[in-house]
Amino acid sequence: MGNRFICMTKKDTRETGSKSKRMSSVLGGRSQRKMLSEEEMLHRQALSMAIQQHQLSQRFDGSMSRRIGGSTSSRRRNLPESFSNSKQVPEFLENIKGKKIVLVHGEGFGAWCWYKTIALLEESGLLPTAIDLTGSGIDLTDTNNITSLSDYSKPLINFLQNLSEDEKVMLVGHSSGGACVSYALEHFSNKISKAVFLCATMVSDGQRPFDVFAEELGSAELFMQESKFLIYGNGKTNPPTGFMFEKQLLRGLYFNQSPAKDVALAMVSMRPTPLGPIMEKLSLSPENYGIARRFFIQTLDDHALSPDVQEKLVRENPPEGVFKIKGSDHCPFFSKPQSLHKILLEIVQIP
Repeated sequence: MGNRFICMTKKDTRETGSKSKRMSSVLGGRSQRKMLSEEEMLHRQALSMAIQQHQLSQRFDGSMSRRIGGSTSSRRRNLPESFSNSKQVPEFLENIKGKKIVLVHGEGFGAWCWYKTIALLEESGLLPTAIDLTGSGIDLTDTNNITSLSDYSKPLINFLQNLSEDEKVMLVGHSSGGACVSYALEHFSNKISKAVFLCATMVSDGQRPFDVFAEELGSAELFMQESKFLIYGNGKTNPPTGFMFEKQLLRGLYFNQSPAKDVALAMVSMRPTPLGPIMEKLSLSPENYGIARRFFIQTLDDHALSPDVQEKLVRENPPEGVFKIKGSDHCPFFSKPQSLHKILLEIVQIP
């Protein structure tokens, strides 16, 4: 009698295995449908936010995309359970509520690229502001007329200058936007609580932002002479003024893990990058930049700024903390928004 439960027949084994597989399939299907549903919700938010951002751009002349979208409470149900469980949220939100984060995009992008991050940060009680750098996003400045890092960073500098005397913000810079963050740290270190470099150009004193990409693009001199991506806004007889990668190359370099809808958004929204700012050597002093609290987020499936190059940046210019996102391409705000959000919340809470 006892052996009946231990020694199962081949038929019993097959039936049990079949039931187990069916159960796993059902559970797996439910999990996948849940993930797809959450992703669809985010994309619906994106469409709504894009429309509202366009409306804002018609009313404001500034190059700053402020908190866009609906109220925090109206979005709570659209986020994953880990961020909408009422038993977990209150105490957590109280610790970080009202803290300001300024998001600085990288080359070719604009404030629009942060739409998922903005929604998630607002849901957690933070106050995110996404900046359009000069000649980017809805800022209509001709990129051919942007010749210096100070010109390019002007919207960020204006924002910092307008903060109240005792107010501080956390900066997050993506890709070449890291150079703008470094520039801000040098000139407004007293206004910045922390600086996060997201697979970004965290350069040392005397370095150019372009130098970080030299392994992928070749030397600056060679790039200036031979690259087919250069833009000659002042005529072929004058030095190039900007660059813009071909769409197919962008897909492989920047978006190898990003959802198709986000790639489509980027393809119609990206603009040329001014060349002057990324070819400018930064002057960073120990008494300003040197005292800043810096953090670096590495993206481990990045084809634009390889993990090896990111590791080299961290090794040569050590930050206070280093975080890693597995399976992320060069745009974690698209490919791994939840992982990025979790890390940003962790950094915000560091004393």
